[in-house]
Amino acid sequence: MGWGTERNGIGMCGIVGILGKSTVATNLVDALRRLEYRGYDSAGIATVEDGSLERRRAEGKLRNLERRLNDEPLAGRTGIGHTRWATHGRPTERNAHPHMTAKVSVVHNGIIENFRALRAELEAKGHVFETDTDTESVVHLITDEMQKGLPPVDAVREALQHLEGAFALGIIFAGHDDLMIAARKGSPLAIGYGAGEMYLGSDAIALAPFTDTITYLEEGDWAVLTRNGAEIHDLEGAIVERPVVKSVASALLVDKGNHRHFMAKEIHEQPEVISHTLANYIDMAAGRVNFPDLGIALDSIDRVTISACGTAYYAGLVAKYWIERIARVPVEIDVASELRYREAPLPPNGLALLVSQSGETADTLATLRYCRANGQRIASIVNVRTSTIARESHTVLPTLAGPEIGVASTKAFTCQLSVLACLALAIGRARGVLDRDAEAAHVKALTEIPRHVAGIVRHESQFVSIAQELSKARDVLYLGRGTSYPIALEGALKLKEISYLHAEGYAAGELKHGPIALIDDNVPVIVVAPEDDLFDKTISNMQEVAARGGQIILISDAAPHKVACKVAAHIEMPSVGTIATPLLYAVPTQLIAYHTAVIMGTDVDQPRNLAKSVTVE
Repeated sequence: MGWGTERNGIGMCGIVGILGKSTVATNLVDALRRLEYRGYDSAGIATVEDGSLERRRAEGKLRNLERRLNDEPLAGRTGIGHTRWATHGRPTERNAHPHMTAKVSVVHNGIIENFRALRAELEAKGHVFETDTDTESVVHLITDEMQKGLPPVDAVREALQHLEGAFALGIIFAGHDDLMIAARKGSPLAIGYGAGEMYLGSDAIALAPFTDTITYLEEGDWAVLTRNGAEIHDLEGAIVERPVVKSVASALLVDKGNHRHFMAKEIHEQPEVISHTLANYIDMAAGRVNFPDLGIALDSIDRVTISACGTAYYAGLVAKYWIERIARVPVEIDVASELRYREAPLPPNGLALLVSQSGETADTLATLRYCRANGQRIASIVNVRTSTIARESHTVLPTLAGPEIGVASTKAFTCQLSVLACLALAIGRARGVLDRDAEAAHVKALTEIPRHVAGIVRHESQFVSIAQELSKARDVLYLGRGTSYPIALEGALKLKEISYLHAEGYAAGELKHGPIALIDDNVPVIVVAPEDDLFDKTISNMQEVAARGGQIILISDAAPHKVACKVAAHIEMPSVGTIATPLLYAVPTQLIAYHTAVIMGTDVDQPRNLAKSVTVE
């Protein structure tokens, strides 16, 4: 995975494309430079030159690609470019984008889940693969359709039907100087409009030097670009109109895109950032965790001590369930402001995990220093690689969420969970309590999360009507068992943070030990209940709520007939592996909180009394 390479803790691939009036290579590199903030380990561009596809790629920084282009210039008025953060295959020039055959060249963000099956099928037909990447299966799939006689647009339409995962694609074709195709499923893409020119970018920032006139593709869209404009198709293939907006990206490092708030944008970015975070810790081709050396033998860890604040603490609480159940190692967890003062005895040969989005949280930093002084091996899970907590740790486990502007954490939380899930698997394997088949099943469940998250945000409208009812309440309860208990706590925190409604999360089994006294027909109760081994017990608690008139909002993959009581709303979830449920079920709680806050008219991105990073005690 290239762990010797310095990483900046951000890490999302970047896509650019230009249908220009003159040679585009220089402008493609300039656009990629504006995406450097996302982090990358290789870069490349491809153009249509005299009817043929040509490309230049290089490992490392863009200056290496520029040197290559100085020695071997690229002509061509149509081109695509990419900065890559390695997911499948090592960060080598061979694995760098664009990938191509004689007919097709592709740049890609995200994960193609079924690439192994596609590759096997295409190799059986005689296609020769040159890389270790999932992206190359897309190139050969489109090429295969064109070899059957389909023109480029029809070939892409057919190929998209066979792709599983969350992805963004930019595609050009030999012999077609006035054509580029874009597709978006889970990873963002923007189309830019110029005078006789058209542009494609991962976000508006890449396109700011060329145009401020932008259309954001919506989930499931694919678009056919020519120099005269763009024809956009929805998931079903129907031609649709999408708003054309004026972008302000040139003035900002990050902008809201087509979202009303940064929080909404960050919720929608989760398929992409979870993909990149998981890819940092998983060898997807092998179906195994590929975890960095923590400087401590994983099979010798006697206890894990986790400490964090706020949302990060709830990520740690989920990890306690995972590590104890999967790796069979006892876990101690406490909020940092408590652990640092109670002078907890820490065992020799222990691992201390500190979780912080900013890496500057004062209480968490103080706890780190306490743990370090008491002989613990320190591993920090942070989103900012240069932060104080990162610098004072023995090992840094970066989340690749990118800049999170909204005060209420969303994508940073799910990326923290992604790292912690991989850590639990790594410890379990090292200790010999997780066999190869179980590990592969967990890894498969994790790699499917981006696709499932994209599906949830695609049906966002259902959360608006739920939020309208919640906005009338004075109190809201969240219930869950097992790993769903921390998600209930996090859901309640989100609602409190941004809507200012009173909300509490409880372990569902605690209902009869006090909270049930609060329930009447004016109290919404949000129940997080995946159909796992605790489902029947959770439903039993839910029936107690229903008997007292509570208005139940159920988040579950269970069939309605299994619920056996009346619910006010049922947010239907896909069925996934048990390790994946906390990541997935966090997303509906985020959307519930967001839309409730919008209806309440609060400042969603900067709620009162709160700061993004708490750097004082």
